[in-house]
Amino acid sequence: MYEFWFIVGSQVLYGEETLRQVKKNSRAIVDAMNTSGVLSYKLVYKDTIKTAAGVTALIKEANYSDECAGIVTFCHTFSPSKMWINGLSLLQKPWCHFHTQFNLEIPNEEIDMNYMNLHQSAHGDREHGFIGTRMRIGRKVIAGHWNNPEVQKRLAKWQKAAVGAAVSKSLKVMRFGDNMREVAVTEGDKVEAQIKFGWQVNTFPVGQLVETMEQVSEQEIDAQIDIYRKKYIVEDSDLDVIRYQAMEEVAIRKLLDAEGCKAFSNTFEDLYGMKQLPGLATQNLMSEGFGYGGEGDWKIAAMTAIIKSMGSRSAFMEDYTNDLKNGLSLGAHMLEVCPSLAATQPRIEVHPLGIGDREPPARLVFEGLEGEATLSCLIDMGSHFRLIVQDVKCVKPNQDMPNLPVARIMWQAMPNLELGAECWILAGGAHHTVLSYDVDAEMLRDWARIMNIEFVYINKDTRPEALETELKLSELVWRNA
Repeated sequence: MYEFWFIVGSQVLYGEETLRQVKKNSRAIVDAMNTSGVLSYKLVYKDTIKTAAGVTALIKEANYSDECAGIVTFCHTFSPSKMWINGLSLLQKPWCHFHTQFNLEIPNEEIDMNYMNLHQSAHGDREHGFIGTRMRIGRKVIAGHWNNPEVQKRLAKWQKAAVGAAVSKSLKVMRFGDNMREVAVTEGDKVEAQIKFGWQVNTFPVGQLVETMEQVSEQEIDAQIDIYRKKYIVEDSDLDVIRYQAMEEVAIRKLLDAEGCKAFSNTFEDLYGMKQLPGLATQNLMSEGFGYGGEGDWKIAAMTAIIKSMGSRSAFMEDYTNDLKNGLSLGAHMLEVCPSLAATQPRIEVHPLGIGDREPPARLVFEGLEGEATLSCLIDMGSHFRLIVQDVKCVKPNQDMPNLPVARIMWQAMPNLELGAECWILAGGAHHTVLSYDVDAEMLRDWARIMNIEFVYINKDTRPEALETELKLSELVWRNA
């Protein structure tokens, strides 16, 4: 389980009595925030730092701790920033600078010089902030009282982004075959992706998957069918087809587990030896946290796994067609949309696919939830990676579409369909995305900052003309970063 280390800044100048009170106050802050029920992960008070050697030793310890997903610093009193330089120059974990203070307001009758000496975060955190900026270290800055639920929520969201970064650094992606032929956006520099994000992306032959499928026992298939019955509506008339999907899922999971992979991709152009494209199999694996990318899109497979680690109601998605009259987009995929997005219990159905030259596969059919969401994609610009995020509002489909037996989500893009599409296309946004109800733009910006990549945000206020200028300026920055 991940945790976050709370490191308090001070100095020896204040004397032992003041430093004991600083420690007591800091522990009270941590204890209260942990019991609030708002934080996503536990805060651990580590120390009140008073020397350069103390900073360096603690940051070295954080770097090599598998449990520590990031550090949260707070200068309760004045902490001279030069003593942080050597330690911060070694920092390899996400950093949140939390500007708060112990008391909510100034006590009119009690304030004296002793009070002023004890509560100096108003200028202590500015000194601390200067050195982070002077050293050009990307970090999250949150200001506000520690007992304010809204402030706690912001810290909780940053914690999720930091955990997404930790997941990224150890992520393995299994590619069954290559990507779809002639598709540009599913390409990318896998070596640079491993340098930047930590991903290990490797290809495994479809033949190995087929061999593993042949070794799956009837008992294993029966057990998987029992799982489907508990989660979904199952028609026994389709059981033979569903059993084939169960066999595929068991086999895929065995290979993923054997290699320690949390994401995978495949393509309907490479199904040699398989009767069905994995539909239900892929959907159920995604519901359990695995990332997926269609058409061999390993970047979106990785991003699906990462964003799911930040918020479970997240899924691989694709823009399919538009309702230009009503300003709505219809998102789906041939088969593979995660049931974590479902508004009601999904139903397993069997229908022809119309592509891939294989037997009709079983898949989950459902409509998506209504509510605010984000669409995200990661693209390789050649010189750098760019994360593009767009706010959307998911709505109930305005038609029942009886002849479209797939999982489908309908949304209104921000600022509207036309301007949103223009902005997305100007930014180079892909047709494959991750749709999430749980992970908002602030969290994704935090993740991009931690990974040190470009972030482009399309929202209700974005206009193509301004975005075009922003992209040109951003290109200059990131091309030379």
